Amino acid sequence: MFKEFREFAIKGNVVDLAVGVIVGAAFGAIVSSLVADIVMPPLGLLLGGLDFKDFFLVLREGAKAAPPYATLADAKAAGANTLNYGLFFNAIFTFLIQAWAIFLLVKAMNRLRRQEAVAPTVVPVPSAEEALLAEIRDLLKARA
Repeated sequence: MFKEFREFAIKGNVVDLAVGVIVGAAFGAIVSSLVADIVMPPLGLLLGGLDFKDFFLVLREGAKAAPPYATLADAKAAGANTLNYGLFFNAIFTFLIQAWAIFLLVKAMNRLRRQEAVAPTVVPVPSAEEALLAEIRDLLKARA
């Protein structure tokens, strides 16, 4: 059983999967930063200077302070129970950007695969012996 596991773990598929997971995690961090630091601030500015992470609905007031709460951090500090739809919107937006980027990547890879498949195969030049045998064959066919 250990031998089978070792063979499985050493196969290229497992290594490829591990590399994919690591690169995917890094890609996710980059896209999360793109959404949080680049896309959302201008969008929030267009909506009156609001930050999407601060879009929330108070479900239950906090014991430490009464509403209204200016930010989600204030609501959490007051112990309020909140429905954080702004954070959910950020997550959806991040997902859409990641899905679009992966779609473009897969589309580019499929285009490269099609180009490789369409590439003409080069017919090898026959050796001198093969050329001589082909000539003898053709002469014999011509006699018959």
